[in-house]
Order: sequence, then structure tokens, then C-alpha cells
Amino acid sequence: MTNSPLVFGWLEWAALPLLGVPAIRAKVDSGARTSCLHADDIEEFEKDGAPWVRFVTRPVTRRPRIGVACEAPLHDKRSVISSNGHAEMRCVIKTPLRIGRTDWDAEFTLTNRDTMRFRMLLGRAAMAGHALVDPGESFLQKRLSYSLYKKTGAAGGGA
Repeated sequence: MTNSPLVFGWLEWAALPLLGVPAIRAKVDSGARTSCLHADDIEEFEKDGAPWVRFVTRPVTRRPRIGVACEAPLHDKRSVISSNGHAEMRCVIKTPLRIGRTDWDAEFTLTNRDTMRFRMLLGRAAMAGHALVDPGESFLQKRLSYSLYKKTGAAGGGA
């Protein structure tokens, strides 16, 4: 944790460096306990005797051809009740999250967010000790761009 917490607006640009996600818009939601990340083709497997999960995240809402293939250790599996009251068993990963110039580990559940406006939801557990939220503002931290996907070679090119 830094000496003073970051201040987030209700939307912020984030990156997930170990997953190869250089830019994704995150909806900051202090009403949600758990953070989640859009994931397609979720598949659990074993690597060196430990549980892992592979999936494809599609970080640009209106450009579904831009996909990033990801693999991460499976941190947990838990039942999550979505905003519509539906319970779903989800894989949980723990990975470094970067917002602005600050990195810290955060847990994300993996779920299909095709019907949602934002591909990442940042819940209060991930923000605790790191950030305060100003709900009247957006993008108070360093701005990123989907053009970063042109450099990664993610399917579909850039934004």
C-alpha cells in the first residue's frame, strides 16, 4: 500500500500485466465485494500438479475479435450472487492489478460479461487499503488506450 490511497472515479483504466492485458476499462463498484473479469472458454487444468485455469478475455466491449488468451493459477472457486440475484460458481484468480502507477495483487472471479457494459468490475475487496472512490468523477488515474492492443498482437488488431 502507498502512504496515501489513490482516488478513483467510477470508471478507471486498469491493466493486468501478468495476463497480457495492457488496457481495460474497469467499473469501480464499492457496492460489490468481489471483482470480476470477462472470460470466455474457461477451462480448468493441472500444471505441475497444481490447479490452473485458462480462458480468453475480450477487454474491448465493442470489439469482440480482440481476445487475450490467459492462464493463471486457480486461486479458489466460489459461489457469487450477481446483481440480478443469480448464484453462479466461479473460478477465482489472483493476479497483479495496475491502476495509475500502482500495482497490487487482486482477486478476480471469471465470468461472461457479454451483456454488461464493462468487461471488468472492481469491487471493494480489491480496493481496500489502496483507494478511495469519488463517484462523481471518472478516469482520475493514468489514462490508457485500446491502441495498446496493436502492440500485443491480440486477435483482431487494435481498437
